[in-house]
Formats: sequence, structure tokens, C-alpha cells
Amino acid sequence: MTKKWFRIGMVSVFILSVALRFWGLERFNTLVFDEVYFAKFGNNYLTRTPFFNAHPPLSQYMIGIGIWIGSHIPFWHDTVNGLTGSLRSPWTYRWFNALTGSFIPVVVAAIAYQLSYRRTFAILAGLFTACDGIFLVESRYALSNIYIVIFGLLGHWFLLSALDNQNRRRSFWLVFAGIGFGASVGTKWNGLWFLSGAYLIWVAAWVIHLIHSFFNSKFFFRSPSLEQEAGGRRQDSAAVASPRASAGGGSQESGVTSYSRSSSLSPSSQTPLQNLTQLNIFQMLFYLGIIPAFIYSIIWIPHLQLDKTYGFIAVHQQILKFHLHLGGNSPNVHPYCAAWYKWPLMTRPMAYYYQTAESITEPLPVMGPPLPAGAGQVIYDVHAMGNPFLWWFGVAAMLFLVGMLVLKAVIPWVKEKRFSMPATLSVDTWIALYLVINYAANLLPWVKVTRCVFIYHYMCAVVFAFLAIAWFVDRCLCSYYQQLRALGVTITFIVLAAFIFWMPIYLGLPLSPDGYKLRMWFSSWI
Repeated sequence: MTKKWFRIGMVSVFILSVALRFWGLERFNTLVFDEVYFAKFGNNYLTRTPFFNAHPPLSQYMIGIGIWIGSHIPFWHDTVNGLTGSLRSPWTYRWFNALTGSFIPVVVAAIAYQLSYRRTFAILAGLFTACDGIFLVESRYALSNIYIVIFGLLGHWFLLSALDNQNRRRSFWLVFAGIGFGASVGTKWNGLWFLSGAYLIWVAAWVIHLIHSFFNSKFFFRSPSLEQEAGGRRQDSAAVASPRASAGGGSQESGVTSYSRSSSLSPSSQTPLQNLTQLNIFQMLFYLGIIPAFIYSIIWIPHLQLDKTYGFIAVHQQILKFHLHLGGNSPNVHPYCAAWYKWPLMTRPMAYYYQTAESITEPLPVMGPPLPAGAGQVIYDVHAMGNPFLWWFGVAAMLFLVGMLVLKAVIPWVKEKRFSMPATLSVDTWIALYLVINYAANLLPWVKVTRCVFIYHYMCAVVFAFLAIAWFVDRCLCSYYQQLRALGVTITFIVLAAFIFWMPIYLGLPLSPDGYKLRMWFSSWI
């Protein structure tokens, strides 16, 4: 893929994201789902109304900023309501989220490119993210999860950019990485998992480095073994180059040749992740420890100035108390409670908005209970549900990466009857490590959470599943085997077709009862 087509592709993904998120943004002139909290909280900051916030306040600041700007724009005020505490158009408290959410596919694509310098991988990652339902739904309403994701992803992108530079430029990007991670935690506490993923991949890089140094030292092995290790290093270097060669397929695939930027570079400079061991413990603690903590602390200042009931420590104690008393993770507490293991296969999505009408010509229903069964001929449903096939393929791709990493460790043991570690890992091995570690870092902490949790808590982890399936499809499309290329095209087509099929319940488009049932494949989805 040439640079020109790469730019066209990225612009197209962004335009698609913007169009989907801004279309009919004010259609439901009410507060949808947790807008009853976050839209009100954003307005409270503008009206200087003290209130208790059960989460860090950054996302409500952003919504408040959006309300203030939107209120000064002389259009999109055809419908208004006073549900936030002031007379506002729904557009004013939703548009900033829509704009922010539109950038998430672009940031995911940027991370994919920094991981590999492969343009096809980046375009696929951005496209798949743009074609997910729950990210679309969360972006169209005044909710907070969009901010925790984009700030966490920006932290990772800035970290990868830092690893791709040296000296002052590296420090510059590391400062922004710390700011991004701090802002993610300043949205919700589980933003900390993005930061933990960064630490874990850094620790993994050092472990690999130390294992290689230990097992391949002259003290432990004689020269024949060292020769074998050198041969393994050459083979692994060839493995790094092979994706570039296969991706070219004999054509000018500049999107993949930029993978190494120069044929004279050593394998260790093929991807920023291989530079992780250039960061020492003091840099990590300062840039990804002190700076995030500082950013998180100053985020609280405006809120604590507004509501002086609790100080900094006391407000955190109250937030923790609030979450500990939310009740167990069962339908008895909330009908849409879904334990962490239900998220990857999407067995319990949520209805954010559900109303019925007698005909499509009636005004959009916004208040009151739905019509009795059988009376409503038109259903308006906004479902916080991912793209089913994208999520399922993403889980399969993540399992494939886990298997690939296990095999890379087991096969040398079986063949050589000893543990060995190559001097440099291939780019795809680094990508697999990065995606698996960050996916686990954002999912597994929820195992111990006993309060009621919901499918939207999976958003921080599922973006890495999107990257995993994009990587798999990219490798298929770059294969010499026609069957694998066909598989990559088929997966992409299914993801796009599924997004179009379920789009009515993402956008709240009118559906007949039969059309609604056609999209509710399982009773647990309703």
C-alpha cells in the first residue's frame, strides 16, 4: 500500500466514524441510560452546583465543556429539554463525545502502525474499530467510557512513539504518555489497567533480555551451543524480514517496506517494542508513575473547589465505599449485570434505550413506558452491543496469538531438549506479546470484582482484540497462499456485513417487531 492510499484510507475511516456518530445525534430528546448522571454532572459544573461524583471527574469536565461550546453555536437547537437542570439541546451534551469517539479508530490505527510499520495492518485496525457497535453507541451519548479508552490508547501510542525516538524527543513523548495514562485513570479508576499493561510489556521485555543473557552466556554453554544460538539468531532475523517480503508479493508494497525503514537497519530497530529495555526503572517511575499521579491529582482540583464536602482523601474513601455497596454481580441487583467471562462472547449486551410506537409517522417516543405488547408496530432500540462477529473473531485471533507464543517457547525445547531464547524476537512475536499482555491486563483484574459490572467495562480490553484480528487478517492478505488471502477477505466482508446488519440497533432506527427479533439471536441479548 502506497503512502497516498494509506492517507486516503485513514481519512475515509475517520469520515465514516464522524458520519456515523453525528448523524441524528439529537433524535432522542431525553437522557439516554447514564446520561441521567453524566450529562447532569457536566451541566452542574457550568451552573456551579455541588454534587457527589462516584467516579473521577474528567469525563464530566469534557461533557461540560461540550455543553458550553454547543450552547454558543447558533444551530442544532430545534429540540430542547430541561432534564440536565438547564434548558439544553440534546446535541449540546452529546456532540463532544461524538467527536472524541470519532478519533478512537484513528488512534487504534496509529498504534497498529507503530507496532509494525505495516500500513495494511493499521488501516484494518482502524476500520474494524470504526465498525464496532458498542463504541458507536457510547460515542453518541453523554457517557464516560469513550474518554477512558481514548486517553488510555493515547498513552500507549505516545509510549510507542517515545520508543521510536531518542534523547529529548523520547522524553517529550514519554511526558505525553504519562499525561495520557493519568487522564485515563482520571476518567475511571479502571483506566489504571492501561498503565499496568505498559508496565507489564516493559517487564516482559526485560525478562526476555535477562533470560537470553543468562542462558546464552559462555559460562553456561560451550562454543557449539553458541553457534546454535547464533544460527537461531540468523533464523529469527530472517523471520523478521519474511513478513515484509511476503507482503510485497513481488509488487511495490511500500506500506510494508517501511516496516524496516531501511534495509541496512538491524532487526533490533524493526519495531519500537524492541527498544523497551532502553527504558530503566527510574524513567518508568518518573514518566509513567509520578507524572500520571500528578495529572490524576490536579484533575480533581476543580471538583473539590466546587464541592467542599470531602477533601481529596475523603472523597476517594466515599467513592470506594459507594462501589463496594453496589451489590453482587447478579440479575437480582440489575437485569444487565454480566460477569467478566460473559463479555468476550457477548452473551449479555445492554439496552440503553427502548421505546415503541404505533407507526413510523408518530413523533419519536422519549418519555414514559413502552406501549403494551402487540400495540407497538415500531420499535426504537439503542443496544450497547458490539459487532458480534468482530468480537468473536477477535477472541479467536487472541487465542491464536496465545498459541503462537506458547509454540515459540515449546518448539525449541522439544527440538533442542533445552530452553533457548533468540537474541531478538520477530516483529510479529513482539506484536503478539504486546496484544496478549494488554488484553489480559484490561480483562483479568475484573475477575476479582464482586460488584455488578456491565459489558461496557470490556471496552478497554476489546480494542486489543480488534488489533489482534486486524493483525491476523493482515497476515492472511499478505500470504502467498490463495486460501489464506481468501480467508482474510472473507473475515473482513463478514465484519462489515455484520456491522450493517446490526446498525439499526446501534443508531436506534425504527424496526418492525420481526426486524427486531431477527437481530436478537439469543434470548440473553434482549
